[in-house]
Amino acid sequence: MKMQSPDTDRSFAMADAADARPRSRRWLVIGIVLIVVAVGAALFFMKSGASKTAAATQATAATGKGTAQRVTVIVPGRSASSSTISATGTLAARRDMPVGVAGEGGRVTAVLAEQGQWVKAGQTLVVIDRSVQTQQAAQLRASITVAQADAALAQSNLDRARSLVGRGFVSKADLDSRIATRDAAVARVAVARAQLNESQALIGRLDVRAPASGLVLARSVEAGQIVSGGGGTPLFRIAREGELELQARLAEQDLTSLSVGRPAQVTPVGGTRTFNGRIWQLSPIIDPTSRQGLVRIALPYDPALRPGGFASVVITSGSVDQPLLPQSAVLADGKTNFVYIIGPDNVVVRRVVTVGEVTDGGVSIASGLNGTEQVVVSAGAFLNPGDKVIPERRSAAAAAAAASAR
Repeated sequence: MKMQSPDTDRSFAMADAADARPRSRRWLVIGIVLIVVAVGAALFFMKSGASKTAAATQATAATGKGTAQRVTVIVPGRSASSSTISATGTLAARRDMPVGVAGEGGRVTAVLAEQGQWVKAGQTLVVIDRSVQTQQAAQLRASITVAQADAALAQSNLDRARSLVGRGFVSKADLDSRIATRDAAVARVAVARAQLNESQALIGRLDVRAPASGLVLARSVEAGQIVSGGGGTPLFRIAREGELELQARLAEQDLTSLSVGRPAQVTPVGGTRTFNGRIWQLSPIIDPTSRQGLVRIALPYDPALRPGGFASVVITSGSVDQPLLPQSAVLADGKTNFVYIIGPDNVVVRRVVTVGEVTDGGVSIASGLNGTEQVVVSAGAFLNPGDKVIPERRSAAAAAAAASAR
């Protein structure tokens, strides 16, 4: 093998080092160029993305601005609606007549009426023992006979005296005496007859009679019971002609809107039937403690109406001319009631209202609307004041029908 000298190796090494330096500079330049290109590309893509984002945002904003929500609106106008007052009260007889003993009383021998029975005026309800009073009446009849006999004898004596006056056998003074005796005897007959009539009247009062036709509400007497007169416990309570009423207490501000003759609907508690009645009396005074007054509503007799029972009543206090809206149109925020109306340029406006009567037909608006506004029927919860919408008008009758169907 041929061996190289150290000088030759050193020459080759120097030649390789000289070739390596240009290559290093070339790779350095290439790296710098690549870095510049990468930075430029990154900046380009960043600007392009921002432009696209801005364009997308502008497009979205333009799209949102051009697409408005469609809402159904009505112009309610003004309609007459009945104003009502609700209350509760107690059923009672319109004329509750207590019936007791008018005479001196005694032992009851017969009771001829029952609770819940209809009676006529003058009908006997209770018979009281009259054995003592009957004997007293017989005695008075006998005294009348005695008095009549005395009167007849006095008249005969007077007639004979008159026939003897002309002959001089009887003086004028004697004749006057006989006339006085006859007049006294006739008077005693009248007194005896009056005493008998009094006794018979007292006997008649031992029959307790109905003062008027009506329905027996209560009975508190039995045969064999000792009863007394002078305003004791009533033996019966009778509703005259069966007429009933509802007695309800109302606040004084409610009474001012009512008048005699106003219609009312009464529903007994636990029942489903409603009875028509009318106010027949309003309390002339107000209780200073409760600030309430009594209203009395006349009702016809019906077995379902029981005095003492509890009932609710709805009184029609009058008619008012107000806008009427479906219940879906009226919203609440916990403090006030409000509706959404469509203002100029179809922009949503929030309007605070005062609610009146709420019925199956809708909600009457006492204040806040004049009836000419475009009111949003529903979807109010998805709207905000200032939103621009496309209103679709519907008639008030169709909106009410749709609301009731829901």
